[in-house]
Amino acid sequence: MNAPLHLAPYAAHPEKSRGRRYAEVPPTYRSEYQRDRDRIVHSAAFRRLEYKTQVFVNHEGDMFRTRLTHSIEVAQIGRSIARVLSLNEDLTEAISLAHDLGHTPFGHAGQDALNQCMNAFDGFEHNLQSLRVVDKLEERYAEFPGLNLTFETREGILKHCSLRKAAELGDIGQRFINRQQAGLEAQLANLADEIAYNNHDIDDGLRAGLIDMQQLQSVSLFREQYDIVKTAYPDLAERRIVHEVVRRMINRQVVDLVETSQAQLTGGQLADSDAARRLPQPLIGFSPAMHAQNLELKQFLRKNLYQHYRVRRMTSKAARVINGLFEAFMGDPHLLPPESLRNVQAFEQSRGDGGRARAVADYIAGMTDRFAIKEYDRLFNPFQLT
Repeated sequence: MNAPLHLAPYAAHPEKSRGRRYAEVPPTYRSEYQRDRDRIVHSAAFRRLEYKTQVFVNHEGDMFRTRLTHSIEVAQIGRSIARVLSLNEDLTEAISLAHDLGHTPFGHAGQDALNQCMNAFDGFEHNLQSLRVVDKLEERYAEFPGLNLTFETREGILKHCSLRKAAELGDIGQRFINRQQAGLEAQLANLADEIAYNNHDIDDGLRAGLIDMQQLQSVSLFREQYDIVKTAYPDLAERRIVHEVVRRMINRQVVDLVETSQAQLTGGQLADSDAARRLPQPLIGFSPAMHAQNLELKQFLRKNLYQHYRVRRMTSKAARVINGLFEAFMGDPHLLPPESLRNVQAFEQSRGDGGRARAVADYIAGMTDRFAIKEYDRLFNPFQLT
């Protein structure tokens, strides 16, 4: 096995993992969390993230971020912070790479539409779907369904959950019932996700011309770094200014997160990773001042980017595609490919209409943006014959 990096007592130690749903022989030259990471990277669901939306639909341009590039960026930020805090880098990376596996095509617009379609059938939520992907839907191994990941990676994937849902999930849902925290690596991956999507949505929004730097002057976190860059490089081209500002914003947030979390971890005197789970509040977090700046940034993006009329048009079209596919497949499952039809029939036999709906939702959620558009075209365009 590889020589382990120094881990704090409160980090997740792979030899102390709560294990997998199905017992396996330990890996020879990898830790348990490295095995998790590798299974995630080799999964079909991970490859499909290349063609799933972050904000912009996949066909709108090759330079915009996708769920795949976003997940890689989250993993990079998460690993960097984990190393400084002496947390488990491999577990942080595994959670980061897996956190979006259950996302629908068309990003949050697709999730909202599919959730509405599933309203009468227990709803749809992408965190639960990500867990469903790694526990059941991936079909790669002879001896078990899914990827058979460790408890700790699965825990990190499930960021939030209702008490009713938690009761159905066994050990992985118990912390929501007991009002406990996730492990520290899961807390870290969640905030690395926040840092990545907020700051990179600025970059993509500027590139698309949906927001401009004049508007962003109202956001204190942006304005502080913009003023520093303009003072140091008054003649720098705009594209390079954007990159300089965004990378400095990320660095500012990472430094704040590290320093705030270090202070809280040092003061906590934690004997092990479970001690952090029993606390009333997470230990990984921003300072109050940075939290306020992040909230201001989120509110700006919600108002000026996510509610921009061009994004809303995409959202409307995405909902139309998702709704159309769901209604068509629910009305006539024989429109589905043979393997998906078998899944629908099996689910329907065991769970009735709710089983049919869940299997249809699984099929739609697994689509990429462009495949969903093609399927919609095949079903509803009279001139599209195949």
